[in-house]
Amino acid sequence: MAPVLSRLRYAAGQGARVAWYAGHYMAVNRLRAPLRRPGEAPFRPTSPIPKISDLLKAMRTLFEADYRNIEAGIYRAPEGGGDPRRLIDKSIRFLLDAKKVDERRVAKGHSEVRTPEREKFYPRYYLQNFHFQTDGWLSPESADLYDTQVETLFAGTGDAMRRQALVPIAEYLHTRDQRNVQLTDIACGTGRFLREVKRNWPGLNVIGVDLSPDYLEKASAALAHWGRVEMLHGAAEDLPLASGSQDIVTATYLFHELPRKVRRSVAAEISRVLKPGGRFVFVDALQTGDHVALNSLLEFFPAAFHEPYFSSYLTEDFDRVFGEQGLARLEASAGYLTKMAVYEKSGN
Repeated sequence: MAPVLSRLRYAAGQGARVAWYAGHYMAVNRLRAPLRRPGEAPFRPTSPIPKISDLLKAMRTLFEADYRNIEAGIYRAPEGGGDPRRLIDKSIRFLLDAKKVDERRVAKGHSEVRTPEREKFYPRYYLQNFHFQTDGWLSPESADLYDTQVETLFAGTGDAMRRQALVPIAEYLHTRDQRNVQLTDIACGTGRFLREVKRNWPGLNVIGVDLSPDYLEKASAALAHWGRVEMLHGAAEDLPLASGSQDIVTATYLFHELPRKVRRSVAAEISRVLKPGGRFVFVDALQTGDHVALNSLLEFFPAAFHEPYFSSYLTEDFDRVFGEQGLARLEASAGYLTKMAVYEKSGN
């Protein structure tokens, strides 16, 4: 009976999560101005628009894989939804901000955070309102709303998609003492993924690296319950880490927000800091052809949001990008709107 109850509890929790964030998505659609500006040509995808049944099938496949991993003991079941009052408060603030985001979209405003003073400390590509997001990555308010924004975009599946990256970490740790393993999550954001890592392997040594002081502060609070945690301010293309110091490096939803040239610099840095035989776990948006039925959604994303590097990301050959730095792909998979690949650094 226990497995049945566990499965029902999981299904109820994830179903409620999807309903909550899908409701946010529908509310945002009602609030926003038309996607097509006056005089602007309509969006014409080169692939058929996916059916709702295609999306639901892909979502169901993701959740089935997630639950199988939980049932097999690879990682723990997700945490509960948290304090309802906090969820409602964040929901209200998210919806109020969504109107501002849409006004920025209509006005094509995406450079509010670029100032001469900030250009002294941050790369120019970083100083943008990605997704037309208020404050870009550079305020406590942005950090506080970010996870709600991501889950709304993914209709409540974001955490389940990230959790798939726990599988190769579990495989690497299977014959190793986690206390002797060092993992770094680059562009760690609010620490959402690192929190899942520490929930499952509390003895693991982890480092979060991010360019945003406000997001790092949020990540520090999210991981305050555990020891063996360090937060470092730095860019992915210039990691504040010693060469050959990391057993595992992870990056979730980073590469689609990097210019093509910077992607290669980041790949070189990942290779530099990994030990021979170390693993890099890549998690990001699907690319063209990963799930043919969803290709038009990928084309739509940069048309609807400020994502200046997404179109080039869709056709980037990452096996080649990482392979040029001595990182060979071991495996690859896809779950709903996310792909994962695992690379190993050559050497012993």
